[in-house]
Formats: sequence, C-alpha cells, structure tokens
Amino acid sequence: MRLCHAAGLALAVAQTGPVAALDLDLPGRAELTREVDRDADTYFLPEAPFAQGRVPAREIEGRIVRQAWRIEAQDLSTLSLLGAIRAQMQAQGYDLLLDCTADECGGFDFRFGVDVLPAPDMFVDLFDFRFLSAVNAARPGEEFVSVLVSRAGQVGYVQLVLAGGQAAVVAVQPDPEPEPEPEPVVTAEPVAEPEPTSQPQTDPVLPDTGESIADGLLTHGHAILPDLVFATGASTLEQGTYASLTDLAAFLNADAGRRVVLVGHTDAVGALEGNVRLSRARAASVMQRLMQDHGVAEKQLDAQGMGFLAPVASNATPEGRRANRRVEAVRLNTE
Repeated sequence: MRLCHAAGLALAVAQTGPVAALDLDLPGRAELTREVDRDADTYFLPEAPFAQGRVPAREIEGRIVRQAWRIEAQDLSTLSLLGAIRAQMQAQGYDLLLDCTADECGGFDFRFGVDVLPAPDMFVDLFDFRFLSAVNAARPGEEFVSVLVSRAGQVGYVQLVLAGGQAAVVAVQPDPEPEPEPEPVVTAEPVAEPEPTSQPQTDPVLPDTGESIADGLLTHGHAILPDLVFATGASTLEQGTYASLTDLAAFLNADAGRRVVLVGHTDAVGALEGNVRLSRARAASVMQRLMQDHGVAEKQLDAQGMGFLAPVASNATPEGRRANRRVEAVRLNTE
C-alpha cells in the first residue's frame, strides 16, 4: 500500500507542472517503510569520508525528500544493491561526488556523522554499509541525491535523500512479484524484558575464538567482550575482574590516540526502544568501569546501543539469544 502511494504521489506531482524526479527500479520485494517530505528544509550532503573529526558536507536548502526502503531478496549484497542504483542514477545524468564502503567512508564515525532515518525503518550494519552522493547539474537548480544501503540477513535497507531542484520527488518502481503464501501461525515468545534478579547471566555470549581483544581490533576493527556479566534485565555490570576489559584497557592505554566505541546489543525479546535503551546503558556501564578501574581516558571511549538490530545468531534458540546479548568494542579511525 505504501509502495503504491509513493508511485502515485510522483505521478500526481508530474501532472501539475514541470517536475524533476529520480526513477529507480529496486530488486526483489521493496516496501517503503518511511517517507519525510518537507518543502523547506536543510540537508548536509556528505561529499567526502570522515576526516579531522567531521564528515565534509555541502549544505543544501529547499525541498528535501527522505525515504527508507526495506527489500527482501535472495543472495542480496550491499555491493549488488548499490551497484544497481548507481547505474540507474548515472544513466539519468547524475555525477558521483562520493562512493565508498563502510571502512572507506569512516566506519562508525561516518555512520553517526550523517543524517539517517531512525530504526526500525532504516538499519545500518556498522561493518557492512555503502554510501554514495551525486549531483545532476542539468536539472533546474541542481539536484542532489544520497543513497545509503545496508543489510541484515536476507533483508536489504536503502535510504534515499533527494535535495534541491524544483521538485525533489523520488519515484521508485520495484519489480512486481506475486503475493507470498500465508505463513503458518507461530506462537510468539514473551515480549516483556524480565525483571532484574540476583541471578547473573554467566554464559559467555560467544565461544572463545582464541583471538585477543587487541588482535580483533587491529585485524577486524571490532571485538566482542565475551566474559561480561549483567544481572538478567539489568544494565549495571556485575562486580568482578574481567579479562576482556583488562586487555582492552591495555590496548587503549598503550596509545592515547586510540579510540573505541562500546556498542551494546540485546536479543529480540521485547520492544525495540526498550532494548536500545538497555543496550546503551550496558555499554555505558562498561565504559564507566574502564575509566574507574583501568584508568582509560574518557576521550578514548564512547558508548552506544543497537538493541536487537545487529544479531550474530538466530533469536529462535536460547543459545542464539545468549550470543546476541553482548557488548562489542569498535575501533574508531584515528588518522
């Protein structure tokens, strides 16, 4: 229904006068999950990767249209998804300003330095996203477009922002597909977060890989802190000595220029907003412990929460849910 509304909106505007629109064909089953259309707004269009503490951007004023799309398709990758969109944009006369992958863009710093529609409509995997911005100088007043793509499992997420010009309307026309067969009814698990108890969650969230925290940060850019213990439903880190925090502190204290963000994650039990709050609070508790007990400087740390938006295992099993309840350290760019 939303998809048809978006196409109809573009057609209605076109019939009332001259219009400049970006027409895209998205793969698979595409659903418009959110649209924000403002006649008078400001958008900071990223033009270069994160550097020197900021994302270089061009300030654009005028009509700004923001859309989030959810796409279901087999064997979908961020490379293939953005590649298809890029080719269509270039065919319509858009010149690229910035075209980068997660690491090239600046990773976590870039993701949280740009305008992103809120979850659950738009999801961004910190390690698997792609971004491009472009301009079409041939359109009246110049038109600018940015595209952010990411994925989770077999679901792709696309954010489109069209700014400037006389009319910034995005007309997306996904390939038609037959209606899916009804899914069998499955009894849902409880949605309420359990009340805090004195029984701690002692299960490590992931099996030991034998890789040190420092190796994980240097090689992969992130590392799970596997031995942290929180009481069920609580946000405060239990008292005790944690080898992962000792190792992480040693890594940070060895070089004052190193920075990490602590990212909390939960399982899929409960509402998204509550899980985001809980995951952020747990990350903040770990940050506080690193400063108080290990002497890590506050400027080297940050804390964020992703809730259940970045699972590493299935939430259908107790083992998978335990794996998804975790805190990760993500290394930030220090160049």
